[in-house]
Amino acid sequence: MPMYLTRFSYTAEAWARLAEHPEDRREAARSYIESVGGKLHGFWYALGEYDGYNLWEAPDNVSIAAVAIAISGGGALSKLETTALLTVEETLEALGRVGSIRYRPPGG
Repeated sequence: MPMYLTRFSYTAEAWARLAEHPEDRREAARSYIESVGGKLHGFWYALGEYDGYNLWEAPDNVSIAAVAIAISGGGALSKLETTALLTVEETLEALGRVGSIRYRPPGG
């Protein structure tokens, strides 16, 4: 199954609610991805541009998009970005295909 990295930031209101009622959000994240047939591989909080990161596996882009839309629509996040990750093998396959692409630069 494809792997995805999600970066997220909570709203100030969500942080205030968590400060009043601390909660381990890993189980919530796990339930979201499992509802589409995926798996949560990791959940971390961070210092920096984003408040946290998730690493998950999902059957396809549509499944992870459904999870991202559901989470975004919940109102607790100020930003959410998901990146599809490639394995080394997939990257090597892509590199092997580069030669067959006839790229033409703009205006060229």
